[in-house]
Amino acid sequence: MKLSVLDQAPISRHSSPEEALQQSLELARWTEELGYHRYWVAEHHNTNGLASSSPEIMMTRIASVTNTIRVGSGGVLLPQYSPYKIAENFKTLAAFFPERIDLGVGRSPGGSQLTRSAITDNMNKSLQDFPRQLADLQGFLHNTLPKDHEFRLVKAGPRVEKIPPMWVLGLSERGASNAAALGTGFVFGHFISPKNGKEALETYRASFTPSVSMTTPQTMICIFVVCADTTEEAEELALTQDKWLLSVGKGADTKVPTLEEVKKKNFTHAELEIMQENRKRCVIGNPQEVKDELLRLSELYQTDEFMIITNIHDIAKKRRSYQLLAEVFDL
Repeated sequence: MKLSVLDQAPISRHSSPEEALQQSLELARWTEELGYHRYWVAEHHNTNGLASSSPEIMMTRIASVTNTIRVGSGGVLLPQYSPYKIAENFKTLAAFFPERIDLGVGRSPGGSQLTRSAITDNMNKSLQDFPRQLADLQGFLHNTLPKDHEFRLVKAGPRVEKIPPMWVLGLSERGASNAAALGTGFVFGHFISPKNGKEALETYRASFTPSVSMTTPQTMICIFVVCADTTEEAEELALTQDKWLLSVGKGADTKVPTLEEVKKKNFTHAELEIMQENRKRCVIGNPQEVKDELLRLSELYQTDEFMIITNIHDIAKKRRSYQLLAEVFDL
């Protein structure tokens, strides 16, 4: 089993963006020492609780303070950008850090319509263009655009030999089909919506077409995990993630709350139901319990790599969670 990390650079209550970004660097070094395979950073905009608004810059910094762990984006929000410019950014990263860079892309609009308009400078870009943009991105990366393509003579530089592998992030069979058609890797976001995972991965494997990106299907599952020495401790630590997810779902404050704050909160019946439903996106428990559940999901999804996201308030306990996982899986 391979374990990897997804980092949104969450900002804890009473902390700052600067501290959150520094903690990302420390977590990357820590998980590399523990034997994790990849360290990916997300892209989020117009939120007070997540510092990961520029994955390429974060990747450069993280790759600079690590040595072997693969560093990637989870993911660049392709519909807002030029495929050509993304290709150049990632080929530049690959030149600095050969064979360590992954390019993960997603279809998300990146926030509200107003936020998206700001990102795109009011350009009228349709999410329906995503498959075409994916094909263009692959073409610019590998210099394989069709001869009749309007940008066939425009080459993305630097012209490195080792091209970062492409991964498509998705929540449904649509995303799986996009990845399969172009022969890229597929990352299923169990941590966002687990209900379509089995069908999406089956669709991806059944439809996969070998390409310049990948010759065989490759999959990952991204999932929330909180692991502690005891089940009781894990459940308590996860309360801060529960409250954070509730706030994110409401479009409210996205800083990770303290445990004291959560314990003082009187939740409504509706809020408790939402929090319980959100637990389906998570694995919480002691090391053996977490291992057993990830192995079960590995069978269900037919995958051998999980990307772990842990958004709890206590940074030391967060590091401990990743450590316990590494130990129980003997990374």
